Amino acid sequence: MRILSIETSCDETAVAVLEGIPANEGGAAAGSAARFTVLGNALLSQIDIHKEYGGVYPMIAKREHAKNLVPLLDSALTQAGMVAKGEDGLSDELRAEITQILEREPGLADALLAFLSETARPDIEAIAVTAGPGLEPALWVGVNFARVLSRVWNLPIISVNHMEGHICAALAQLEDPQHISIPDIKLPLLSLLISGGHTELVLSKEWGSYELVGATRDDAVGEAFDKVARMLGLPYPGGPEVSKLAERTREANRDSGYKLPRPMIHDAHCDFSFSGLKTAVLYQVKDMDLTSEQKEDMAREFEDAVGDVLYAKTKRALEETGAKTLALGGGVSANTHIQRTFRERLAEDFPDVHLAIPVPALTTDNAVMIGLAGFYHALKQDFAESDSLRADGNRKLRA
Repeated sequence: MRILSIETSCDETAVAVLEGIPANEGGAAAGSAARFTVLGNALLSQIDIHKEYGGVYPMIAKREHAKNLVPLLDSALTQAGMVAKGEDGLSDELRAEITQILEREPGLADALLAFLSETARPDIEAIAVTAGPGLEPALWVGVNFARVLSRVWNLPIISVNHMEGHICAALAQLEDPQHISIPDIKLPLLSLLISGGHTELVLSKEWGSYELVGATRDDAVGEAFDKVARMLGLPYPGGPEVSKLAERTREANRDSGYKLPRPMIHDAHCDFSFSGLKTAVLYQVKDMDLTSEQKEDMAREFEDAVGDVLYAKTKRALEETGAKTLALGGGVSANTHIQRTFRERLAEDFPDVHLAIPVPALTTDNAVMIGLAGFYHALKQDFAESDSLRADGNRKLRA
């Protein structure tokens, strides 16, 4: 099955073309095992644009998605060898319909109409698009783009939950830059999803089903990293910058000298809280002209506290659920210290639990993971009605 996938949930615009084949007979009923070929993959990040604001501005992200989608579509299809000249078969009625669907995305209708009028329908069978969660103005650009392509090419749409994409990315095994496999996953599967907007523990007792086990009660962990980075005078995005400083203290084998709380670490539930940890950093650094060494030491203590809390809550969830596989997903899963913490402690506490961590290329938002998730929905003929498809910034993983 060949799928075109689209991702516009935040500040990455991405389009990919994947071909997926179930590894076992029986399709969706056979479980998770499948092999994928990445035929085309195009992505543009907006980090440099948002950096001067210290965070992502939704309306700027929306504008950039509208500007980037057609060139990225062209690039992904060209890589896949699917761009062929075609006659302009767009009727005036269809052109008007496309313009109406894309009326809130300045310039996108004109660019897409020009592309479609010269390009034959590609050899794909479905379109997968991120419909949430994320920044709703940004999501709508991708959703409406997918609706138009579905209408013109007469293809079904798969509405993908962004967090399900991160779960698939964590489980994906990269054989080479173009070939990915997802093995038969030992269930139950527990997923720790950590990013700028999410911190949650999700249980899958069956492949493709989801049950929320724990979530943040305030700030997401990635949000806390960015806010602490600003306190330390570091540029956006803050997570990688905090990690760099923290590693310097560890390499020097130096005690940080700071002590921060581990919020709710001993509480008898699987929820998280990072607001108090962020405030504790503020109290210790405000009105101080920190030296480079002090910034490194504070970064380490903060990162140590985060790693301790994330693991403690996940450990409790593993004990309560009896999960056989643990997946780390989302942008913060790329953090070196968090990966190290989970590898070392899990090997000691749960030697029989398999730990799945995404390869670096799949930790950030991308269209490949949306295509992976979309593939499993397509096997079950789980398609969305184009006219009723909506972007939902607060979309939850469904059971």
